[in-house]
Amino acid sequence: MNKRFVSIGECMVEMSGGEDGLYRLGFAGDSFNTAWYMRAGLGNGWHVDYVTALGEDIYSAQMRDFFARNRIGTAHIQTIKNKQAGLYLIHQADGDRHFTYWRQDSAARKLADDPDALKAALDGASMIYFSSISLAIVGHNGRKNLLTAIANARRGGAKVAFDPNIRPALWPDTKTLTDSIEAACAGVDIVLPTFDDEQAAFGDNSPEETVLRYQDLGVKEVVVKNGPGMALVALDKTRISAPASPVAAIDATGAGDAFNGSYLAARLNGNDLEQSAIAAHKTAALVVQNQGALVDHKLLKT
Repeated sequence: MNKRFVSIGECMVEMSGGEDGLYRLGFAGDSFNTAWYMRAGLGNGWHVDYVTALGEDIYSAQMRDFFARNRIGTAHIQTIKNKQAGLYLIHQADGDRHFTYWRQDSAARKLADDPDALKAALDGASMIYFSSISLAIVGHNGRKNLLTAIANARRGGAKVAFDPNIRPALWPDTKTLTDSIEAACAGVDIVLPTFDDEQAAFGDNSPEETVLRYQDLGVKEVVVKNGPGMALVALDKTRISAPASPVAAIDATGAGDAFNGSYLAARLNGNDLEQSAIAAHKTAALVVQNQGALVDHKLLKT
């Protein structure tokens, strides 16, 4: 029987570029980006499924087709009447990326409304992946439904991976954000935080403090990303420091998601902590040398 990796969250319409007022349309979103790189890293013995909710609009339909063409399962994508896919726009200014979002009323905010649909989506999963963005968009009741479904699947044998991916603008206040992350970690096997975000939200002084805080919450495997710096990988008392690949970055969109997907795929393929972190840095380095969050799977296999 094929094994299943399931990613949960929101994929949006992405408008990027902006030169001369012209934008390129694509599809991206943190949890989907990770599924994309999981699909590239896992062999044919794995199904990669995406769990979300889409609308009845033309872009939701195009998104489904895009997933299917790239061998990402759509069987557990809900369709929400009178809703649309979310959208975000990226433009470059002052040497940096700026994002504008239209997601406040997107279909994906309903993805955790139906506990039975969640249960069906997660049944038989080998690994489940989600982020705090997945938690933020579904609201209080949706968070309870989602964490309950994930906990039940974990009791059934699924491993659970989580990226805190801290985005304060999506939360009503910092306490709700930090409490939700800590509640999620009670049922997580692997956590993949980003040090700058953790420092801002939790006051960590070093990646090691980030590791210890998550281990105190019960997470065994902690992978602290640190941009172009060293990633710190911890499993119980083991520590591995993995250097990033030095490259000239063009666009860092999706680099952390690519790191996550490549790291988790490598672990599921039987690689050790160091091998997995090196593979993840290699993928992230390729991503930042290209425009947009998604690099063609063919380029990832060269």
